[in-house]
Amino acid sequence: MTIDDRLVCQFRDIGHTLHSVSEGRGGQKRILILLLEAGPMTQRELTSRLRIQPGSASEVIGKLEAAGLLERTPSLGDKRTTDVHLTQAGLAAAQEAKQARGERNARMFACLTDEEKETALALLRKINAWWDVQFREGGAQQRDGQEA
Repeated sequence: MTIDDRLVCQFRDIGHTLHSVSEGRGGQKRILILLLEAGPMTQRELTSRLRIQPGSASEVIGKLEAAGLLERTPSLGDKRTTDVHLTQAGLAAAQEAKQARGERNARMFACLTDEEKETALALLRKINAWWDVQFREGGAQQRDGQEA
């Protein structure tokens, strides 16, 4: 195997691990955390921020609404849209999910020093920028701070 092949294998393994331990693109916890951090937003904006299909977002939002964790209300700015916001129970669940995510993320990188983390982050930013130009439609997309 070439060094490039070995790098791809490592990224694939990391991707599988991230997928198995994270909330997923449109997972319930991810939606709760996003609403906690960003505040109420339209369902369309939520779908866009999560980069998922509207039908998928609608299904998950419906489940969260049925569980009493969020509500959809007519938008004050545009009566044709609805705003999605956390209920009190949703706020508590979002805070718990955010704390658990932070603890998980800290455990994931506990094997690295702060300097190694900065080096890894710089290299990953460089790779992401290159891959945006080479392989993704629509060009570069902001990733820092958008895990939610």
